[in-house]
Amino acid sequence: MADDEREVLTWNDFGTASRELALDVVASGFVPDVVVAIARGGLLLAGGIAYALGVKNCGAVNAEFYTGVGTRLPEPVMMPPLLDEASIDGKKVLLVDDVSDSGRTLAMVVKMLEDMGADVRSVCLYTKPGTVLEPTYTWRRTPLWITFPWSALPPVTA
Repeated sequence: MADDEREVLTWNDFGTASRELALDVVASGFVPDVVVAIARGGLLLAGGIAYALGVKNCGAVNAEFYTGVGTRLPEPVMMPPLLDEASIDGKKVLLVDDVSDSGRTLAMVVKMLEDMGADVRSVCLYTKPGTVLEPTYTWRRTPLWITFPWSALPPVTA
């Protein structure tokens, strides 16, 4: 797939996006108690937003849906380790992911957190057309496959 057929996020854009999304959260009046990342794509953004908001309580959930470029499982699945329900119950949670593509992973995790008793808002760098769950906050919209700076190169192997 050629670069002109992709949305390419640079590290500089990532820094700008993290800060702008944090400003959007503040402007909305939502003050999260906990920032939760959907691993792996949401981990770096969650850290950037948590620092920008001054939130020290962070967690992550492990969900898998995409197995490669354009290939995915029939349904998103949760993988261990799982969040401690007692640490989520009654909390305002900002759920963070890199992209709401189909939105099915985001919807699954929002429901899980709400079932744990959380008041949830979601934030994504990108939202694609046709997503089943529009994030509360999004930085950009694109129909293209996205190249993120943290996954642009293949894994390091021995």
